[in-house]
Amino acid sequence: MRSEIRRSLWSVIGQPIPIRFSVHVADGACRHCVPDMGIKARIHGVRPDHRMSKLGTSQIYHQGDGSGLDCIELPVIVGKNLRRIRLRQGLSLERLAKQSGVSRAMLGQIETGKSTPTIGLLWKICTSLTVPFASLIAVGDPEGIIVLRRDGSKLLSSNQGRFTSRALFPFDSERRTEFYELRLAPLYCENAEAHAAGTRENLVVAKGSVEIAVGSARPTTLSEGDAMLFEADVPHAYRNLGTDEAVLYLVMTYAQMIG
Repeated sequence: MRSEIRRSLWSVIGQPIPIRFSVHVADGACRHCVPDMGIKARIHGVRPDHRMSKLGTSQIYHQGDGSGLDCIELPVIVGKNLRRIRLRQGLSLERLAKQSGVSRAMLGQIETGKSTPTIGLLWKICTSLTVPFASLIAVGDPEGIIVLRRDGSKLLSSNQGRFTSRALFPFDSERRTEFYELRLAPLYCENAEAHAAGTRENLVVAKGSVEIAVGSARPTTLSEGDAMLFEADVPHAYRNLGTDEAVLYLVMTYAQMIG
């Protein structure tokens, strides 16, 4: 699947304006039913890309007030963040390549903003560096009270909207904890890859009945109001057992942050 990251648009005053971050994935169900698939990312403007209407997609939406424009290339943001984190950990490109399994040439292209890496590739790098995925796309470091309006949320969606994950925290800086609202369509199963060692997921079911599969362990059934904590450094999956939409709230905690 061809993919490219076009650009990320931000207002002059530092508030995000509408963008859509699309990640192409093949249609599929639970990880127990289909093999892992490569994922690539692309950013579009606000208008829908009708050429993707027949594809399963995973997308991030961010809508703001749209006042004023300033263009920042997302590959440049990712590249600068990766280089900063790598140097703060005292790693050479060769060392990071060895421990992440990503070639030195590719890492160099990412750091210079010349490459469009797959989401899977960025996850490998984050896992190797033991940092949250959000740290690679962080912009700025706001202080004080931050209000996240629903119409300004970053929304990750897969398989034509059958699964959505709304970020309830700002992608502004490196952080140890991330908070999400998850929604699953009736009878749908969403698979997730293993996260960095020591990563934990703590979730509570707000609506419906779901089944959580973690690694090779026997799946656990949760009803409305039930909570679950598990180590997320193994493949895992969320399955909606009901005929109505299921809603969960998830807190993801990373074991270590770079100093």
